[in-house]
Amino acid sequence: MLQHPDFNPVAVQLGPLAVHWYGLMYLFGFAMVWILGRYRIRQGVTDLTARNLEDLIFYCVLGVIAGGRLGYILFYKPAEYLADPLKVFYIWEGGMAFHGGLIGVIVALLIFARRHNKTLLQIGDFIAPLIPLGLGAGRLGNFINGELWGRPTDLPWGMVFRTAGDGVARHPSQLYEMALEGLLLFVLLWWFSSRPRPTGQVSGLFLMGYGVFRFLVEYTREPDYFLGLVLGNLSMGQLLSLPMIAVGLILFWRSAKIPNR
Repeated sequence: MLQHPDFNPVAVQLGPLAVHWYGLMYLFGFAMVWILGRYRIRQGVTDLTARNLEDLIFYCVLGVIAGGRLGYILFYKPAEYLADPLKVFYIWEGGMAFHGGLIGVIVALLIFARRHNKTLLQIGDFIAPLIPLGLGAGRLGNFINGELWGRPTDLPWGMVFRTAGDGVARHPSQLYEMALEGLLLFVLLWWFSSRPRPTGQVSGLFLMGYGVFRFLVEYTREPDYFLGLVLGNLSMGQLLSLPMIAVGLILFWRSAKIPNR
């Protein structure tokens, strides 16, 4: 049994300004998109320019924040926010959902694609391999904060999270997600996209890969206390991942009929 390190969630304190590790993880994620995106541009994967990439990142930042916040409200706590709509703006209380952020990013990509005479799938295929490392960094931020811990376990690497307040050894599910949704998905997508593929296949693989990995890890992750398991033995995260897997499969299969980009 391991003890979760009692990390200080504040990375840097500059007078009244506190820079949190979780915020730094967001910055790291977008920095990796910029670095890897510029590399892919130099490799000739797309005809987008470095300036286009910077604009694309800006669109995605807005999509992540708006979509992540609204997704959390709609998927997890609709009644609470309907009772007090102003709480939508209480971002300091936390509350972001990956699946909502994904929807926000898709909307942002669609707007960007139309303004640059591209299709959504062309932009999606370009940016999909750049995303997983940022997702992995976000899960590392969850681990540092001691949040979103796993279900009880008697495995040797079970970890006691002080923030859980019960002294029970739990799966370090944040690290499972960092390894699967972050590192492994990055390697898979980077390898798969290293050669020309039919338009939409890289996007489809991203949706399938994330959906499958998230669905599996949810079996080790403690369900949200205010929701629990919502359909049989399935959590909300699993239910939201199923459409991702389905859409990814359809995209991957149908894209075989679309000419290479």
